[in-house]
Amino acid sequence: MDRHDETGPDEAGPDETGPDETARRRTARVLANAAEADLAALWGAWPDQPEIEFVRGPESGLVMAQGRIGGTGDRFNVGEATVSRATVVARGLGPETVGTAYVLGSHPEHAGLAAIFDALLAGDARQRVLDEVIVPLERAQVERDARSRADARSTVVDFFTVARENSGPDFGLEEEDDE
Repeated sequence: MDRHDETGPDEAGPDETGPDETARRRTARVLANAAEADLAALWGAWPDQPEIEFVRGPESGLVMAQGRIGGTGDRFNVGEATVSRATVVARGLGPETVGTAYVLGSHPEHAGLAAIFDALLAGDARQRVLDEVIVPLERAQVERDARSRADARSTVVDFFTVARENSGPDFGLEEEDDE
């Protein structure tokens, strides 16, 4: 069964992730979070480009975003988010492979480029894509995120609370002694 087919009865379900599913999520996340210009430059410099046929898209649409109360409770609709998606078939360099990508926002070209690299990951060029595309992009994203966290941390104000000597303001509501 192709990795893009639906889960069969003997395969891991949506809550069970194996090493292949974890690697797939990692590469999909890196491609979706990469800058479109970086993906375009990497694809433009790719020396032996296969023939690419778009099966779906690239196109943009809306998805309903859901949340959970407390992270584990009942689901509720948060709102809609714009998502771009694309599915491609790569032919000509080994077996025919299919790649799919979803990108947050209205960026159909980005989704198309990500789908192309996803298709290459499913074929004979997997290790090359990991070494020349995924690892450098992931490293750049980690560095960018670290800089963002450092910038945000530099603006944090730490507040502290001084313990009060009494239990609160006295509005004359205390009981009077009758002696």
